[in-house]
Amino acid sequence: MRRISRLRESVTTWQQTQQRIQDAIELAEMGDPDLASELATESDELHAIVDRLAFRAKLSGKYDTEDAYLAIHAGAGGTDAQDWAAMLLRMYLRWAERRGFKVEVVDEMPGDEAGIKSATLAIQGDYVYGYLRSERGVHRLVRLSPFDANSRRHTSFSLVEIWPDVQEDVDIVVEDKDLQIDTFRSSGAGGQNVQKNETAIRITHLPTGLVVSCQNERSQAQNKERAMQVLKMRLLDLERQKQEEEFAELKGEHVSAGWGNAIRSYVLHPYQMVKDARTSHEQGNAQGVLDGDLDGFMEAYLAAQVGAPS
Repeated sequence: MRRISRLRESVTTWQQTQQRIQDAIELAEMGDPDLASELATESDELHAIVDRLAFRAKLSGKYDTEDAYLAIHAGAGGTDAQDWAAMLLRMYLRWAERRGFKVEVVDEMPGDEAGIKSATLAIQGDYVYGYLRSERGVHRLVRLSPFDANSRRHTSFSLVEIWPDVQEDVDIVVEDKDLQIDTFRSSGAGGQNVQKNETAIRITHLPTGLVVSCQNERSQAQNKERAMQVLKMRLLDLERQKQEEEFAELKGEHVSAGWGNAIRSYVLHPYQMVKDARTSHEQGNAQGVLDGDLDGFMEAYLAAQVGAPS
């Protein structure tokens, strides 16, 4: 029903836009000078709508219409890296807020002194995964460290993972013998709904080494159910990535998303610049990007994926 609703909305939008264009053409052909101002306004509105629809048409991947999970992991570098991970978390929360998406913090592990070691978000909205798949990979920050008494320049890294929240039943069998399940006390600022006994769950999938944790539900059973759901989504995405990488290797285009291959650099000193290594798209307003202005990078990535100029 959800897919039907999205398809119906998409078809209706295209049909209404087509009708508005046709109506505007007919008015223009009348040649009435009194309609010039009205036609100019309508033309501007239609241009904006068509640009938005053209961008949406690039979101044609199998799971692009789905909701998504986003995970952030601080890299090596101690407090600076953990603070950078927290900055990324804020950036994606701001981006989701701008688009009116619903966000739930599934798990968050605070840093030793500041920032976070890791966090997982569940984000709901139209085409969330389609937008966010451009963000998968290593993000690099260059700045004067606020944690260095000598104010030296530091480079920090964080890894961002994205996988779709597939709404249909996922045909993935997870054997109990392949799981290591640990319980622990919730460490985040979960408020009164988070119990202080061992309600948090950490599940390790032994064959792949994937680790999933959840601590923000009310009970251990709810946390376990949510963690299993996330694990299945990650296993599904792992298989999808494996297939894509094998195909990319056959085409000679495969580049690992390991720590040595940052997809995007955020430079705050000695100048301000955010540049994507895959598309060469850049923005000088680094603070704006950190406040959630990511659409330019996402559009450039999608344009590059379909072979169009960015």
